[in-house]
Amino acid sequence: MVSSAPQHSLGFPSILAHAFFLQAAVYVVRPATSYKALDLGVDPGLLGLVVASFSILPVFLAVGIGRATDRGNERWILLGGAGLMLLSGLGLLLAANSLAALLSWNLILGVGHLMSLIGEQSRLASAKNRNMDRVFGLYTMVTAIAQAVAPLVMGYLAGNHVRPDTTPLFWAYICSVLAMLGATLFTVRHSQTKNVGSNPAPMKLSSALKVEPGTRNTLFASIGLSMMVLCTIDLLQVYLPALAVERGISAHTVGLLLALRAGATVFSRLGLDTLVRGIGRARLLLISTSVSAVLIGLLAVNMSVILMAVVLVLAGLSLGIGQPLSMSVVSAAAAEGTRGTWMSIRLLGNRLGQAVIPVGVGIFATGFGAPGVFAVLGTTMAAATLGALKPLRSMKN
Repeated sequence: MVSSAPQHSLGFPSILAHAFFLQAAVYVVRPATSYKALDLGVDPGLLGLVVASFSILPVFLAVGIGRATDRGNERWILLGGAGLMLLSGLGLLLAANSLAALLSWNLILGVGHLMSLIGEQSRLASAKNRNMDRVFGLYTMVTAIAQAVAPLVMGYLAGNHVRPDTTPLFWAYICSVLAMLGATLFTVRHSQTKNVGSNPAPMKLSSALKVEPGTRNTLFASIGLSMMVLCTIDLLQVYLPALAVERGISAHTVGLLLALRAGATVFSRLGLDTLVRGIGRARLLLISTSVSAVLIGLLAVNMSVILMAVVLVLAGLSLGIGQPLSMSVVSAAAAEGTRGTWMSIRLLGNRLGQAVIPVGVGIFATGFGAPGVFAVLGTTMAAATLGALKPLRSMKN
């Protein structure tokens, strides 16, 4: 008889707390690094390089970290990720007085963030006999709440300055990471109990990647859309401050705008499993990314703060759907013993996009300013949606 211990040992509340403080930390520090770069005299076109530095090392490390979680090293991945994020926060606060230093600490931050994400997502993906749309919907709803709270904290600390002092922002990041470390310690206490003889050894990488062509196309289409959604949300954190500086909008207002976007994302995930049953996973993915493409492109138009708020709220609703759906697709399609690997491949796609796309859009920022970034993002999202139409037709809902 198979034991139910794995479900009881999941430690779901501690994972949700871990996810909350992880996202809160990142959504404070990313805009803070943008303001720090601008204070150092970095051209807005080079902000894409700052974004890319967060993702360069994860591109090479993601699969290896995912394989490590499949081998049972999940707790060390979680602890190592928290440690690296704390180290990077101290570095950004105390030793980031040049662009090179800022990029270096951002590299470490990116690795710590990746390890933390893979650790918590592989733990969730291992949950058996659960409604995965609901599990990942709740998980991503908590992350969206954190993404709403963090900009409010940032706006409060930054005040009405167009270019705020970043020291309080980096201190807020460090406090959030310390809280995440506490949640990590609770999470690793809930080890995934394995029944002797009931769980096979992790597959070789080549075996883990062997799936039916239809399943493979569905997985990679979903991963591609996930990459575009994440890159868009990520670049919003970096280029909305730059857009605000160009248009004379205060950092406090930027914090409110980012919080509105994230708050709308929370609502989009409340009844995600119901939406999936009513609309279908493939159709819901394609509708959400199509709408997102239009709304993000509209930010390139010079508009009032009120209209920007409306656009960002609607964008938050549409952008909030792609991430949990892509995670549930991967979790459902991946075989036992390979979920950590496939989750890491999904994150690899995300990080690859974060490393390449920001550098490309940075070219447009140099020539056309921050508005050019949002025009390119909207166009790229539309192209990704068109490319996913055929593969997602075979998605099982």
